[in-house]
Amino acid sequence: MIDATAVPSPVKRLAHIGSRAYGLLTAKGRLLPSFLICGGQRCGTTSLYRALAAHPVVRKAVLHKGVHYFDLNYHRGIDWYRAHFPTVRAAERSRDRYGMAAQTFESSPYYLYHPLAAGRIGADLPDVRAVVLVRDPVERAYSQHAHELARRFEPEASFARALELEPTRLAGEEERLIADPTYHGFSHQHHAYRGRGEYATHLERLAGALGREQILVVESERFFSAPGDVYDEVLAFLRLPRLDRPPFARHNARPRPAPLDRILRAELSAHYAPHDARLAAWLGRPPLWRAH
Repeated sequence: MIDATAVPSPVKRLAHIGSRAYGLLTAKGRLLPSFLICGGQRCGTTSLYRALAAHPVVRKAVLHKGVHYFDLNYHRGIDWYRAHFPTVRAAERSRDRYGMAAQTFESSPYYLYHPLAAGRIGADLPDVRAVVLVRDPVERAYSQHAHELARRFEPEASFARALELEPTRLAGEEERLIADPTYHGFSHQHHAYRGRGEYATHLERLAGALGREQILVVESERFFSAPGDVYDEVLAFLRLPRLDRPPFARHNARPRPAPLDRILRAELSAHYAPHDARLAAWLGRPPLWRAH
């Protein structure tokens, strides 16, 4: 077996180009997702993605965990999106063994935050089910900063300073994204540390496009403490059969440069208090990070 990590990047790019070209030629015979992991970023989406991708009646997107169609690539058209997924014929192969055709999905955490993504999902995939992971928003923001710093998308090493810069960096970005569907707001995608944790606002926008009954909200703290139980809940929501559980592991975790400053933590916690109170309506109780 070829080790994918040993394949040179130029070779991978050529393979991806060839695969997408073939996918476009056969797009009409390909699946569209029946469910999506829509976010949030740094909330365990990769870990849940890998667990669901291991399910025998699930086929993941062909090349990437996240296709980023409804946020960054919508101008490319629905056939471009279809080209990333398995064929209907391949999905039908599971029917004899499992009694149902396979489903396909992808995971693009920016879908939850991009102002146009929810409406686009509702227009193109009106019956899709959306799984949204949420996490203590203070921890999520701090984790995102470490993540963007490691990827060199964030030049400011100080988390406190990055938070100070956020209003300036994001000023007018949402309006530009709405006015120009081809516009890519780099800071909107990579520097919204405080804004991305205001979960209820983003969930309400998604519910306006899909309906609340098509959205499952899962606390990542629960997923990592009781992964099997949460996995079974996700399967029930997605109407997938309960078969053997996959191995569960945490992916994409990054070390923190230092513990978060106590005063900054308290300030962020106070900022999120009303947002967490609104999130409680989705969970049926206060979120776990507010329960102590």
